[in-house]
Amino acid sequence: MKTVNHWIGGKAVEGASGTYGPVTDPATGVETTRVAFASADEVDAAVAAARAAFATWGGSSLAARTAVLFRYRALLDAHRDELARLITAEHGKVHADALGEVARGLEIVELACGITTQLKGELSTQVSGGVDVAAIRQPLGVVAGITPFNFPAMVPMWMFPLAIACGNTFVLKPSEKDPSAAFRLAELAAEAGLPDGVLNIVNGDRTAVDALLAHPDVAAVSFVGSTPIARHIFTTGTANGKRVQALGGAKNHMLVLPDADLDAAADAAVSAAYGSAGERCMAVSAVVAVGGTGDELVAKIRDRATKIRIGPGDDPASEMGPLITKAHRDKVASYVAGAAAQGAEVVLDGTGHTVEGYENGHWIGLSLLDKVPTDADAYRDEIFGPVLCVLRAETYEEGLALINGSPWGNGTAIFTRDGSAARRFQLEVEAGMVGVNVPIPVPVGYHSFGGWKDSLFGAHHIYGNDGVHFYTRGKVVTTRWPDPAESSVDLGFPSHR
Repeated sequence: MKTVNHWIGGKAVEGASGTYGPVTDPATGVETTRVAFASADEVDAAVAAARAAFATWGGSSLAARTAVLFRYRALLDAHRDELARLITAEHGKVHADALGEVARGLEIVELACGITTQLKGELSTQVSGGVDVAAIRQPLGVVAGITPFNFPAMVPMWMFPLAIACGNTFVLKPSEKDPSAAFRLAELAAEAGLPDGVLNIVNGDRTAVDALLAHPDVAAVSFVGSTPIARHIFTTGTANGKRVQALGGAKNHMLVLPDADLDAAADAAVSAAYGSAGERCMAVSAVVAVGGTGDELVAKIRDRATKIRIGPGDDPASEMGPLITKAHRDKVASYVAGAAAQGAEVVLDGTGHTVEGYENGHWIGLSLLDKVPTDADAYRDEIFGPVLCVLRAETYEEGLALINGSPWGNGTAIFTRDGSAARRFQLEVEAGMVGVNVPIPVPVGYHSFGGWKDSLFGAHHIYGNDGVHFYTRGKVVTTRWPDPAESSVDLGFPSHR
C-alpha cells in the first residue's frame, strides 16, 4: 500500500508517531493509501526547518525568489495531467474538473511570479526639510496553511506561492483525506530549486492543527474549511497572538428574476449545483425563483439534471463523480431523506444511485428539492453535496431579504436582463463575491477571494492584494541626513513643516 509521509526540510520524512489514516478511492471504496499523522513533535520539527530556512530566504532577493517561481510554474504546467490524476484518485472528481483545479491554482503561481510589482513600496521625498518617508512591506516569518479536501491542489496554491514570494517560509497541513497532490506540489517545488525548509508539509488531524495554532514560531495561519472549524481556527490562533484568515462555509444563493433567460439560468444552476458533486464552497445550493418563474425553472433544471452521467472520475464519459467518503455520502443523503417531512417537495431523489461495477463507491445521484421552507435542515445547513434547494419569492425585495438573512455570505448570483436590477443587487446583497449572470463568481488570481459574515473570520481575503498584505507587514521609515552644524535639541512635537 502506498504511504504518504511528511515533507520536512526538503525531503520526505517517515511518520514517527506510528499513527496513520486511511485514504480511499471514492469510486471503489477501497483503501489505496495510508497517510502518516503528525505528532506535536513532528510539527515542531517542520516549524524548526521553516524557521531555519527563513534566516536566508527572508533576506533573499526578489529576483532569486521569482526565478524559482518561474521554474516552478513551468514544472506545474508540465505535470498538470499527473496532478489531476492524483486528485481524481483520492477526491473522486472527474478528470476535466481536476485539470481545471490545477489551472486555477496556476493563476496564483503566476501572480506570485510578479511579486516584484506587489512589493515595490512607496516613497515620499522632502516631506519636511531634508526628510524622506518610505513605506515598505516585509515578510512575517514562518506561516502555516490548513487546507480542505475539496481542492487538494488549488487551495494550497492559493496560499504558499504568495507567502514564499513575499519572503516567508511555509508549513502546510493538507487534508488527510486526499494528501497526495499536496505532497507532489512540494516535490516539484524542490525540483524547481526552492531551498530546503522553505516549504514543509505535515499530515494529520486535529493534533497537527492545534500544534500549529499554539506554536510560538508560527506568525500567521491561513485556513479554508467549514464555518465551525474556521471559527475555532480564528479564535484559537488569535488568542495565541497570530494573524489569522479563516474562510468558512457557505450557502450560496442564485436569484432568478422573471426577465431572466430561464434556459441559461437552468444550465447555470445545474452546472453550479452539481459540479464536483456539490463539494465546492462556491457551489450554488439555493435557487430563489422570483415571481412566476418557479415552475418552469424547476422543470428545466429537472430535465437537465436527469441527463447528467455519474461515474468514476477517470472515465472520460463521467460528468460527476462520487463523494469523498461513505460517511459524507450518508450525511448528504440524510438531508434528502428528511426533506419531505420538513415541508419540501422532492423533485429528484438521488440517494439510491449506484454505478454498475463500482457498487462499493461513495455514490449519490442528483437531488432537487422545491418549495423548501427556510426552517428546513436542507436549507439551514451547508450540505456540501449534490442537493439543490429551490425557494420561491414574490418580489426582488423578498428574494434579496431571504439571501441577506442567511448567516453565510460567501458568493451569490443574479440572473436577469435588467442592468438596473443587477446593479442594485450587487450593491445591496450581503456577500463577498457576486456574479451577474455568472453562477460561480470565483475571482481571477489578481483579485481576492473571500466572503462576508460566517464565511470569513479575519480581516483579509485570500490571494490577490489581500493575500500579499496578509503575508507581509508594513513598516514606515523616516530618513534625514542633516548637516551636523544644523543639529539642535528640540523637545517640541515634530510638525513636518
